Amino acid sequence: MHEFYCGNGYMKTQIFDDQFIVITGAAGFIGSGMVRHLNDKGFFNLVLVDNFDKGDKWKNLRHKRFAEFIAPEDLFDFLEGREQDVEAFVHLGACSDVTETDGDYMFHNNYRFSIDLAEYALENSHRFIYASSAATYGDGSLGFADDVTQLDALCALNLYGFSKHMFDKWLYEQNVLDQVVGLKYFNIFGPNEGHKGRMTSMVTHMVNQIQKTGRVKLFKSTDPKRFKDGEQCRDFFYVKDAVKMTALFLDHDLNGIFNVGSGDATTWNELAEFVFDALGEKKQIEYIPLPEDLKGCYQNYTRADMTKFYRTIKEKNITYLPDFTLKSAIEDYVNIHLLKGVEW
Repeated sequence: MHEFYCGNGYMKTQIFDDQFIVITGAAGFIGSGMVRHLNDKGFFNLVLVDNFDKGDKWKNLRHKRFAEFIAPEDLFDFLEGREQDVEAFVHLGACSDVTETDGDYMFHNNYRFSIDLAEYALENSHRFIYASSAATYGDGSLGFADDVTQLDALCALNLYGFSKHMFDKWLYEQNVLDQVVGLKYFNIFGPNEGHKGRMTSMVTHMVNQIQKTGRVKLFKSTDPKRFKDGEQCRDFFYVKDAVKMTALFLDHDLNGIFNVGSGDATTWNELAEFVFDALGEKKQIEYIPLPEDLKGCYQNYTRADMTKFYRTIKEKNITYLPDFTLKSAIEDYVNIHLLKGVEW
């Protein structure tokens, strides 16, 4: 018998016979996409963990089904005595602002809370899947291979990346990476990211710029010997494919750290061209200086090395195929979601 909060206390109501999947950051970008994906697969036994703050994150949970919504500060009280009711944690909650400078906030929010949750999951033999980040790879000079033996050598360029790297390292030092799943998300874009403001993907910013001015503004290169203006590269990956890959780790006994990306590097100029095409507009690009607060913490090149992921699933006789190319993903995002104001 599961208990659910109602007004001034918890009521006992048998809603689901199966165990809970707890999703942190569930009203956020990837988190709400994960809820959508699991709902579409017939899973409604979800405990969503997040807060709404003052923004529009709540809109991401419209038309979705779940068992309970819990504030992060109340999660461990909720979990007390429910050790047998939980099947898995998908820990996606974090501050992902690469310009955040409050180290203590990052430490408590992205590192300490993650440790507490991992310890609870491990102590009770729960599946634990968490979001790491491609930001942990720093400037990419050491490559983008998800090899845990190279963790010591990685050097993040910003506080966000460092906070994620700290947690990866903690799990490694505790010798438990073979019992959990860490996912290094690359440049994920797609519906349900509107609440992120400045940190929304460039696809969203490009659409807004084109609608207002007919042109796109891209950053000038800070390393012109290697990259011309707009030729900086990122591994862009659609959120619908990213959550499909994430859910694969719920279905199968795969453990360790894995990259989540397309495995391709696309220039900003190419990305802009796809957005112009999706809008049916002529390409016009203007190059502007990199903002001061991004200097020294901006990645000019990322490309997920997906060798380990595809080798591992092949060994396990598991199949994963993305549903979208980058071009079709942008068309879907722009025309099905952004222009219509429709969440996923």
